[in-house]
Amino acid sequence: MVVLTGIKSTGQPHLGNYLGAMLPALRLAQGNQAMFFVADYHALTTLTTPSLLRRLTYEVAASWLAIGLDPDQTTLYRQSDIPQIFELFWLLSCATPKGRMNRSHAYKMLVETNVQLERDQDDSVNMGLYNYPILMAADILLFNANAVPVGTDQAQHVEMARDIAARFNARFAPVLSVPDLLLVGDPEPLLGLDGRKMSKSYGNTIPLFAASEELDRLFFRYQTDSSASNEPKDPDANGLFRIYAKFVSVEEAASIDVALRSGQVTWRHLKELTAAAVESGLRDARSRYETLVAEPDALERIFALGAAKARPIAEETLQRVRRALG
Repeated sequence: MVVLTGIKSTGQPHLGNYLGAMLPALRLAQGNQAMFFVADYHALTTLTTPSLLRRLTYEVAASWLAIGLDPDQTTLYRQSDIPQIFELFWLLSCATPKGRMNRSHAYKMLVETNVQLERDQDDSVNMGLYNYPILMAADILLFNANAVPVGTDQAQHVEMARDIAARFNARFAPVLSVPDLLLVGDPEPLLGLDGRKMSKSYGNTIPLFAASEELDRLFFRYQTDSSASNEPKDPDANGLFRIYAKFVSVEEAASIDVALRSGQVTWRHLKELTAAAVESGLRDARSRYETLVAEPDALERIFALGAAKARPIAEETLQRVRRALG
């Protein structure tokens, strides 16, 4: 089975990425052919500062490696190092109806926001964002991915890739593998500091490798209710306990669950416990991450290794597509 996943280089991965996508993807990679990539060209829809894009690309790669990705077992590559992706993107664009792109959630959401603010409906919409699902389809289809692990918020992109592949195969020749959507992580997204889904676009994230002092500061800001210190509290009232439970033993989580429900633990104390648990659980990975980001030449060598393994697969698929088009 070919497993493929990618992360945009628009910021250091956060706890939501780690728990909801990265760890499940690493588990799925075991025993399968795994293709993991840093989506630096996808990031260009919102990020246009070259030095920042380069730094964030290294940070995403270092994050994967720090949490256990083995580049000898899993192909780790940079999207921009595989030119075949962008040729396939164009070929798929020519066979994909515009109406299908109009239904993209990201595009519709931006249009709805513009209408609510009484702006032109396409204000701040660039063609990169509009065509984003086709580029993602090219990412997936080029490597014959059988399984694409994503969270529920990314499911539509895989469904669109399936639709694009099926449409192309029916119109020309059955040369593209239709991938399976594989939902990973918890059904409910991890909540950020403000109670909404943890997302870079909301500015409510907890960076994966934040230092101890920053974790204390961020968790102190984590939104909870105003229950009195001795009042019973619902562990599911916000995302705090859920994060805590991911980094401690089942027994420790059960003990705090009981203490919250009986009013023996304050939200403030749980914030302190959670910050400490996250810091402890990621300490070794953070040390590896800091070493890796300080060695961009080493990361470039890993990217080069990944590209050397990925390009022949990409070229073989592209040759099939070219022949199908005549």
